Amino acid sequence: MDLAESKIGTHAIYQPGASSIEGSPTALQMFHAHPLVMAMPHWHAQVEVNYVMRGTVHYRMSDHEFRLNAGEMCLFWGGQPHQMDESSDDSLYAGAHLPLIYFFRLRLPISISSRLMKGETLLTSATDAADNENFARWFRYAKSGDSAKAQHAVDELLLRIERIALEPYSMTTSKTTVSLEGDQPHPNSSRSVARMCDFIAANFLQDIDSVDIARAADLHPKYAMNLFKRSTGMTISKYVTLLRLSRAQAMLMSEGANVLQVAMDSGFGSISAFNKSFRHIAGMSPSDFRRDIRLVTTMPAGAFQN
Repeated sequence: MDLAESKIGTHAIYQPGASSIEGSPTALQMFHAHPLVMAMPHWHAQVEVNYVMRGTVHYRMSDHEFRLNAGEMCLFWGGQPHQMDESSDDSLYAGAHLPLIYFFRLRLPISISSRLMKGETLLTSATDAADNENFARWFRYAKSGDSAKAQHAVDELLLRIERIALEPYSMTTSKTTVSLEGDQPHPNSSRSVARMCDFIAANFLQDIDSVDIARAADLHPKYAMNLFKRSTGMTISKYVTLLRLSRAQAMLMSEGANVLQVAMDSGFGSISAFNKSFRHIAGMSPSDFRRDIRLVTTMPAGAFQN
């Protein structure tokens, strides 16, 4: 979206790479804060859950948009470029970024997981006062430095996300909104996908291929590739590339970042492969992205007002 078209106004701006969301795409991260508007779309290789506790926010996705008011929750695949372009002054939200290793631990209906991975957004207003208390506590536990508390927060959060499928929700795109009530749980094959995601998370900066990934899950390569595609809606190579691009997006924010060095350090074997992959998801070259985001961060906030 062109900056001139945004509704950012004089609000504080979220900067891609300013947090560890993009730079650490394999880590589960929780948040509880006033959401900052985004000057540019960003992406990350995690499923995102957002619960609005107060105020209102507005998201622009790759092919649809939606607004969340207090008491509403959404779930979407962060691998698609997305942008929060409105956030009320009193807004407060909580939630998490879930790497696929955590996402495939969830016992969600296939009708949810597959559609999320294809770019749809799940919306629900089936929340209550307990969510305000729980999300705040999970965030405290995750940041406490106590491993037992952190694990407890993760376990409770995953159970809460699973409960979404037991109550009314909708899956929304620009074309249609379909109300659903629930479906059959994920088949046991999700464990194999989780094992592949675990191996990829530990090795995506290395020179790995589908044979290495399949071997880590004790699967035949062809079967592994088909299973991963059915479960996630994308190929193994696309997921590996997305993790690398997420890391590269954050690295391009560094002062004096060299595009060639970023390409090498984020796992790409050549600058041409990096440029092609980056342009495919961002719609611009890494150099242009670096230029635009630095321009954004040096502009006074009022410069974004229509």
